[in-house]
Amino acid sequence: FLFTENETNVRRLYGTPNPSPFLKDAFHDFVVHGKKDAVNPDAAGTKAAALYSSVVPAGEEVVLRLRLSSEEEAPRDPFGRGFDRTFGDRYREAEEFYASVLPEGLQEEERRIARQASAGLFWTKQFYHLSVREWLEGDPSLPKPPEERKRGRNREWPLLYNRDVISMPDKWEYPWYAAWDLAFHMIPFADLDPRFAKDQLILFLREWYMHPNGQIPAYEFSFSDANPPVHAWAALHVFRATGGRDHVFLARVFQKLLLNFTWWVNRKDVQGNNVFAGGFLGLDNIGIFDRSQPLPTGGHLEQADGTAWMAFYCTTMLEMALELAREDPAYDDLASKFFEHFIAIADAINRHGGTGLWDEEDGFYYDHLNVDGRSLPIKIRSLVGLIPLIAAGILEEEIIRVLPGFRKRTDWFLTNREDLAGVISCMETPGAGKGHRDRLLAIPSRDRLVRILRHMLDEQEFLSPFGIRSLSRIHAERPYVFHANDQEYRVGYVPGESDSGLFGGNSNWRGPIWLPMNYLLIEALERYHHFYGDSLLVECPTGSGRRMNLSEVADELSRRLVRIFLPDGQNGRPCHGGIAQFTKDPRWRDLLLFHEYFHGETGRGLGASHQTGWTALIVKLLGRNGLTQGSP
Repeated sequence: FLFTENETNVRRLYGTPNPSPFLKDAFHDFVVHGKKDAVNPDAAGTKAAALYSSVVPAGEEVVLRLRLSSEEEAPRDPFGRGFDRTFGDRYREAEEFYASVLPEGLQEEERRIARQASAGLFWTKQFYHLSVREWLEGDPSLPKPPEERKRGRNREWPLLYNRDVISMPDKWEYPWYAAWDLAFHMIPFADLDPRFAKDQLILFLREWYMHPNGQIPAYEFSFSDANPPVHAWAALHVFRATGGRDHVFLARVFQKLLLNFTWWVNRKDVQGNNVFAGGFLGLDNIGIFDRSQPLPTGGHLEQADGTAWMAFYCTTMLEMALELAREDPAYDDLASKFFEHFIAIADAINRHGGTGLWDEEDGFYYDHLNVDGRSLPIKIRSLVGLIPLIAAGILEEEIIRVLPGFRKRTDWFLTNREDLAGVISCMETPGAGKGHRDRLLAIPSRDRLVRILRHMLDEQEFLSPFGIRSLSRIHAERPYVFHANDQEYRVGYVPGESDSGLFGGNSNWRGPIWLPMNYLLIEALERYHHFYGDSLLVECPTGSGRRMNLSEVADELSRRLVRIFLPDGQNGRPCHGGIAQFTKDPRWRDLLLFHEYFHGETGRGLGASHQTGWTALIVKLLGRNGLTQGSP
């Protein structure tokens, strides 16, 4: 047994004297460098480790049993029958638990994926403790930090105090929370531990997390960065997944999100015209410029994704308000507010300045660079132009009927503001003979939806054998090039690791497949299908002659994503990228890694490798019926 103190080696970090001769990196020095004096010879300290040394003969195995107990409760025979019985009980309980929570009807390989992804969610929880005020001013027991820290990052967050168990993106590589990642984690978590899912979503809206101005903290590198506003969507999903009866939970989240929504409107709608900026919005290097920094050209970006995210936020808050209004009519007014705000945003993205951010020639939405009153479309075909698809919600007749106040105000608005209501698809009434009048709120009209899907479902553009790419493949041959201040900026199709240093070069949105964005697109396709039904069929893949309704397209995308993790018939799985350890060794073949993102051509896992995390969303896709049946 080795002992040391849990004290930072400040001499190694800062060149200042250490507070103790025994430091937290002592075990590393002892084992790796053979420094026997690194540990306390008196066998005492605040940090301990058990060091075992054993020679394992070829083909043999050594089993280590470990049991922790207080001295006064130590059993006489710690590794007797009681040990094996207790260990066996825990094993059986785990089997029973997963049998009760995993989707039904899964085949053996699908079940293996779901089980390991779900386990990864539990294992990526971590205790996280950060007091920004103390970090800025310094730990009283350590040397004072440099003065410039008080003028650096996170100085606007002195009230942030985290001391909780939190779901991390990847406890190995990213042992710090990211707010928008966490929202995606809660979708599968709602089936595994619904109480934890609700508590996590509420936690990030509490006064010691959320900024007084309403911003949700992004991540420790810069709490002030703007991540996509998906918190409301996750909360509504968790509410519905847990029975749709916990209106107290929904109201608590909704009321705090009103502050966050107002922060977005005040900070990110630069010109007050409902066309939003927002910054990099979690998509790192997807743009021609670093969208979290001032533009080299001056001016500002009008972002198709930023604007669409806000429309998506509106439809989600509208759905939450309508649900709450069924119990409390005071929410009627807020439902009307989000309905009208959505229409204003949808009108802006489609018509501001004439055509908004829509390009009629290409049939796609693009960011626009606005400099000195001139607006230039940045014609990069990426997820930025697909995100407007997710801003879609349905006003169902049966809900509107029981809310006469909301219905009256909605009818008045649509009658008296025909200039707004006429440009979006909220007035379409499908199935006239069926007697229902559901209304679709969506950024793209039916015609524009079909035109965008033509790009999205084209295998020469976005549609990979393993899901939707983050950048169209056309940019492999036709990279987008922009010149400013004698400098060239270029975006090309890069299906694997990043070839640029933006955001440390440790992620890439210029071609790879990202599960969370695919999940949102699949969900959106289901909403469109709920409204249009079989009256809307599209080619999938584009040019194949195979026509599908949008629910069938959603199934096809889900199948392709699941294929990343399934055996490929050659003793491997696409996610493992042909690594010999996983293809040739039967003991490793069935052990899965859930990467941060995936190669746009091969499905190979890239980035952090334990991203469960948002890649655990694959469990929800496995839950769709018949996913692996009939795969091409």
